Amino acid sequence: MKKKLILESGEVFNGVGFGAAQETAGEVVFNTGMTGYQELISDPSYCGQIVCMTYPLIGNYGINRDDYESIEPAIKGLIVKELCDLPSNFRTQMTLDELFKKKNLSGISGIDTRRLTRILRNKGVVKGKIVNAETDDNQTVEELKQTTFPINQVESVSTKTSYASPGRGFKVVLVDFGSKLGIIRELSQRNCDIIVVSQDTTAEEILLMDPDGIMLSNGPGDPEDVKGASELINGLLGKVPIFGICLGHQLIGLACGAKTYKLKFGHRGGNHPVLDLEKNKVAITSQNHGYAIDQESLKNTDLIETHIALNDRTNEGLKHKIHPCFSVQYHPEASPGPEDANYLFDDFIELMEEFKSNQVKK
Repeated sequence: MKKKLILESGEVFNGVGFGAAQETAGEVVFNTGMTGYQELISDPSYCGQIVCMTYPLIGNYGINRDDYESIEPAIKGLIVKELCDLPSNFRTQMTLDELFKKKNLSGISGIDTRRLTRILRNKGVVKGKIVNAETDDNQTVEELKQTTFPINQVESVSTKTSYASPGRGFKVVLVDFGSKLGIIRELSQRNCDIIVVSQDTTAEEILLMDPDGIMLSNGPGDPEDVKGASELINGLLGKVPIFGICLGHQLIGLACGAKTYKLKFGHRGGNHPVLDLEKNKVAITSQNHGYAIDQESLKNTDLIETHIALNDRTNEGLKHKIHPCFSVQYHPEASPGPEDANYLFDDFIELMEEFKSNQVKK
């Protein structure tokens, strides 16, 4: 099944399709991970995007039942250099191609992913479309230039109803902006009593649950498109400890008066070094984001920069000067990626313990 990837900038890549036969369009981005394609495919933060894997061989350990980060993938498509159709791993249950057919997702293999990645690094992320081989290139380019993608990604991937993952420890309300299951796993391992709520839940509704802490999850898209998040966060600040991850980090920044901007090609992969400015310690982190906090805009806020990316010196962490609130731009739950930053969940537990202790003293 011959297919093409066409970019709005005019480049055309000929390859072989896999998965569903349908055509698909989205924002084309690249991920530098060598493994973890199953977690990537099921990460809600990739909603609306076609992901190019820079590592050449994808699918060699197949798909298993354990490594999903959501129930239904939100990704628009996948681009690989070489697709493995004979995976070898004791956990393998199906091939990547079989998963894409079952989930009605489209992919393309056999293209020069190094060339595509260079284009994205030089020009920035662009709109693209995986189409049938006979599709007219020029017409597709013009269509892409006129295409406007939806901006309600968070609304589309967030849970519609609240649900619980019971535990006997601290009660944590996880606001689902597109949460990965890895966040729930990490909180559960620390015996937290977790309640997952929709992104449009109000601060009043959350406070009625009498939580010990609030987790603001990762998620897709532009943080400025998440309406109501600033009101939610400002309604919770100072009343309960808050920990934000990725999009949650950006939303805390916006709520406290900082600004965000779109990166040229984003940070996506499991090999990003981050410096903890307070501990003078480096962690190799898992990342997936296309926006960042404007560091200059932090000067007139009550936020302190705590972490920076060593590749481009962009912001990677914040904490509030007054209230028990901190956040990171990367993924301490990894899934996939290194677990260097896993200790941040323990820091969150300690923050809740300290806050509760201070409340008892009062």
